[in-house]
Amino acid sequence: MREGKRVLLGVLAVFIILSVVASGLVTGALITNYNNVGTLARVISLIERNYLETVKTETLVEGAVKGIVDSLGDPYSVYMPPKMFKELQEKMQGSFGGVGIIVSMKGEHIAVIEPIKGTPAEKAGIKAGDIITKVNDKDTKDMDLDTAVGLMRGPVGTEVVLQVFRKQTNKFLNFKIVREMIEVPTVEGKILPNTKIGYIAISMFASNTDEELDKVLQEVLAHKPKGLILDLRDNPGGDLESAVRIADKFIPKGPIVYVEYRTGSDEYYEADDKRIELPLVVLINENSASASEIVAGAIKDTGSGTLVGTKTFGKGVVQSIYTLQNKAGLKLTTAKYLTPKKKDIHKKGIQPDVKVELPENSEKDLQLEKAISILEEKSVRD
Repeated sequence: MREGKRVLLGVLAVFIILSVVASGLVTGALITNYNNVGTLARVISLIERNYLETVKTETLVEGAVKGIVDSLGDPYSVYMPPKMFKELQEKMQGSFGGVGIIVSMKGEHIAVIEPIKGTPAEKAGIKAGDIITKVNDKDTKDMDLDTAVGLMRGPVGTEVVLQVFRKQTNKFLNFKIVREMIEVPTVEGKILPNTKIGYIAISMFASNTDEELDKVLQEVLAHKPKGLILDLRDNPGGDLESAVRIADKFIPKGPIVYVEYRTGSDEYYEADDKRIELPLVVLINENSASASEIVAGAIKDTGSGTLVGTKTFGKGVVQSIYTLQNKAGLKLTTAKYLTPKKKDIHKKGIQPDVKVELPENSEKDLQLEKAISILEEKSVRD
């Protein structure tokens, strides 16, 4: 058999499998749309035989798989090539080769939330609020967050050049940064100055964030605070199980979150009867999403604390991660979640109990100040 035919049959087999998976089981029989599979195979065949340039079959298959996922029209379902998938796994484990900045989308560009302390980005002079306009001469305008993060990460010891726009100086600045192994702390805690209030910030929910929180809580609670502030602002989410374990520390016995699947195999997570018995304020904003909304929603619905800030992002769907044979991965939306009162917050967000806007150029953290005020008033009343 000619190599070209062997490859084509292999590609055809791939698409038959994909079609079977997509169509599912109906009365015990696998239903496959062979016409569509044939169309895909013919397109690949035509490209291989007639396209001006030589294209690897693997490239065509990867493009087709990406197209299938993109056709869902779901921004949270993503086909991840091997490099991107590896970076996602590193992120969830809490360490990776990179520059050390926390970023989010801001309009058409990528904004620096903050450089991680002690990392190459902080040492180079990257500051919170900087807008990343280019990564290695690639314009970030309209670039999705995962792609931008992927460009900034890479092998330890290699260089990456970031161009940023700094509003304070109205200038574009270039930073040549050598990547290092970044150990990302996801939890920070302290007693706020001149108060007896504990402050805990969670930047994301990695698989070990609940363990980090246990250590930080132990240190903070040793000072016997009269109240706690849990800061979930700009927290994009992360691991569902980690978020559930963290919510369990703050709410009474009962449901934490309901997870509903298309198949009907629904489940819910329940808190035990142990919790931190301290007045609690949770800080949220428009960048608090996904797993952080699970925690905030559970606290709000159970009346375990007061939410202060602005409405959350509104991501009420759950993604499952699948490893593919070529070391690539698939992040697929497989369920939606509901708060303890069975509220669907997807594309709606969670409203704060006390709304406090934070102007972009404000020198004071008005939301944090309000949280302190609420806890101090409660302490006086009690």
